[in-house]
Amino acid sequence: MATVIAAVPDLLFGSKLHSSLVGAGFECELIADTATARAAAAGAELMIVDLTDDDFGGIELIEEMAGAGELAGVKTLGFYSHVEPEVKARAVAAGFDLVVPRSRINREGADLVGKLLASS
Repeated sequence: MATVIAAVPDLLFGSKLHSSLVGAGFECELIADTATARAAAAGAELMIVDLTDDDFGGIELIEEMAGAGELAGVKTLGFYSHVEPEVKARAVAAGFDLVVPRSRINREGADLVGKLLASS
């Protein structure tokens, strides 16, 4: 069973995502702050990061972790608001493995996680 960290400050959306992933057979930990997410990523195979909240700092989190070598063996999946394509471009440049609109992770979250983990 793959371990997934969901770094999502919106607890309502995060709970929905968490339930979807657990229902699909993934072990998932929902985390609402970047410091805890960074610490928890050491034991994860995949990290999902909310990029819709500028104050959360999801892109910066992944940039810092990648720069410190903390993402070895950890896939990254970011989701953004479809009305902010510049966020997607920044996330791709920061090194995310996959970046999708929030609506897509809402519909296909478990499938996206499974495909991303299978691509390792």
